[in-house]
Amino acid sequence: MASLKEMRNRIGSVKATQKITKAMQMVAAAKLKRAQDQAESARPYAKKMASVIANLAAGVSGADAPRLLAGTGQDQRHLIVVATADKGLAGGFSTNVIRAARERINSLIAAGKDVKIIAVGRKSRDQLSRLYGDKLVRTFELSEHKTVGLPSAQPIAEMIATAFEDGQADVVTLFYSQFKSVISQVPTAKQLIPAVVEGDAAPIDLNGAVYEYEPSEEEILETLLPRNLTTQILAALYENQAGFFGSQMAAMDNATRNAGDLINALTLQYNRKRQAQITTELIEIIAGAEAL
Repeated sequence: MASLKEMRNRIGSVKATQKITKAMQMVAAAKLKRAQDQAESARPYAKKMASVIANLAAGVSGADAPRLLAGTGQDQRHLIVVATADKGLAGGFSTNVIRAARERINSLIAAGKDVKIIAVGRKSRDQLSRLYGDKLVRTFELSEHKTVGLPSAQPIAEMIATAFEDGQADVVTLFYSQFKSVISQVPTAKQLIPAVVEGDAAPIDLNGAVYEYEPSEEEILETLLPRNLTTQILAALYENQAGFFGSQMAAMDNATRNAGDLINALTLQYNRKRQAQITTELIEIIAGAEAL
C-alpha cells in the first residue's frame, strides 16, 4: 500500500503530464488549421493536373505514349513509397498507413514480385527497416525542412523518376493518409507510375471542339508528367500533415481526459486513506486517554 506522500507525488506527476498533453493539444489545434487549408488548396490543383493529362493522353497511344504514362508493359518490379510522420504521439496515424503498405508488400512478395521501398518519415523508416531491411532503398525525413512544401516533395519525385528510368521499377505506388476530418484519416494507395486518371478527374470536356497542340501531345506530356509526379507527392504530404495534426489533437485530448479521470481516482483514494489514518490516530489518542 502506497503511503500518503507517494500518492501525493503520483497525483502531482499526473497533473504535470496533463498540462503537457493539454499544451500539445492546443499546439496541434493551432497548426491543424494551416495544414488543413494547405491540403484543401492542393486538391483542386492536383485534380486539374490529372484532368489535363487525361485530356492529352486521350490523343496518345501505343509507342508514342511517354513511358511515365504507359509504363514499361511489365509488372515485376514494384517500388512502394510509404509516407508517414517524423514524430509520434498521434495515436495510430502512422501505424495505419504502414499496416496498409505492409499488406500490399506482403501480397507482392507472395506473388513473387521484386519489391523496393522508399520510406518518407522516421516512423515508416523505423518500422519498415525492421521488417524489410534489405528492401528499403532510401529514407526521407520531413524534419530536414522547416515546413512541408515543394523542397520536400521534389527530391522524392526525382528519385522515383530516376528509379523508373533506370529500369529499377515497373510500377510505383504511394501510400499516405488522406485527411477527411479531425477524427478520420484514411490510409490511401495511389499509383504514380504508370500514371492513372482518378475517377473524379475525368478528361476536360471540349464540347466537340478539336484542338491541335503545339508542341505535340507527346512533348507536352513529357514535360507535364514529371511535374504531375511532384504535384501528387506534394498533395499527399499536405494530406499527411493535416492528418497528423488532426490525429495528434484527438490523441492529446484523449490523454488529457484520461489524466483527469486518473487524478480524480487517485484523489479519492488519497482522501480515503488520509481519513482512515486520521481516524486511527484519534482512536489511539482516545484509548490512551482512557487508559490514564
